[in-house]
Amino acid sequence: MDTVRLAYRDNDRTPVIYCIKEMAARHYDLNVEILRIHDTEAYEAAIFDGAADMICEHLEYLFEQAAQNGRKATMFLAPIRETDGPLVVTPEVKELADLQGKKIAVRTSGRPYSIALRLRAMGLDRVELVPVSDAEVGRWRQWTKVTSGECAATFVSCLYLPPALEAGLRLFPAPPFDVVGQYAHATTPEYTRTHNDVVFRYVKAAVHGIALMKLRRTDALDIVAGESARLMKLDQNRAELERQFACIVAPLQLKPDPTPAGIANSYDIGCNEWPGGAGINPMTLWDLHWLKQIDDEGFIDGLVAKLGR
Repeated sequence: MDTVRLAYRDNDRTPVIYCIKEMAARHYDLNVEILRIHDTEAYEAAIFDGAADMICEHLEYLFEQAAQNGRKATMFLAPIRETDGPLVVTPEVKELADLQGKKIAVRTSGRPYSIALRLRAMGLDRVELVPVSDAEVGRWRQWTKVTSGECAATFVSCLYLPPALEAGLRLFPAPPFDVVGQYAHATTPEYTRTHNDVVFRYVKAAVHGIALMKLRRTDALDIVAGESARLMKLDQNRAELERQFACIVAPLQLKPDPTPAGIANSYDIGCNEWPGGAGINPMTLWDLHWLKQIDDEGFIDGLVAKLGR
C-alpha cells in the first residue's frame, strides 16, 4: 500500500480528511498519513521541504512562492466553490441598504480581504470594516461587536453560528461568492511527476470521501465519530458533532473543481496578503486533469448512483 502524507492546520478540517483517508484505504490501496502542522511558517514550507506531500487548506500564499521564490505548486482539488459564512445582523437591519454607511466586523484570521470582495459584490461600497482578532474576543466571536452595538453585521462560520443567534442576532440572506474554499489541495510538480498514480488514486479517494459524506451520512458519521471527533473535542457531544458535520457537508461539491471566478477571486485575496504573487497567471498553478479523467470515464456519476441508492 502506497503512503501519501497530507498536512492540515485546523482540526475543523478533519471530518473531510478522515473520510478521504478511510476511502483511500478501503478502495484505492492508499494509506493517507495525516499530519497536523499548526505553525504557519512550517505549514507553508511543508510541501517544499519534504515534511508533507500534499496540503489541503490555505493555498493563497502559493502564488507568491511561485512568483518570487521559484517554488512551484500544483493545485488540483477544490471541494468548496463558494464562501459559506452566513451573514448575521442586528434586528434593526431589514434590507441590504440598511447596512450602507455602517460598520462590519471582520475576523482578522483566515482571509479577511475576502469579506471586502464579498461586500463589494453585494453592492455595499460604503461600509467601514472593523478588524477583530480572536485574541480580543475569542475564536469566531467577532459577532460580539454586533451585539455590543459597535457594528451592524458580520460573517460567521456555520460551525460557530449558534451563540450569535442565541445572543439575538439574525441571519440575513447574502448571495454566494465564488472562491476556492476550504479543503482545496496542492502538491508540487515534482511529486506529481514521480507519484502520478498515487495522485490519481488520491483524487478518486477524495471524491469518494466527499460523496460518502453527502450521500451516506450515517456511514460517514461512523468514521467522523472516531479520531476526528476526538480532535474536535466533540467525542462526548454527539448532537453538536452532527450539527457541525451538517455545516461541513453542505457546501461540498461532488465534482470538486473550482470556477474561473473562484480562481480569480482567490488570486486577488492571495495578492492582497502576499503581494509578491501579483503578475502571474493563477491558472498556471492549477492542474485538473486527474479530476477530468475520472469524470470523463464516468467514475463520479457511477459513484453517485451507487451511493445514492
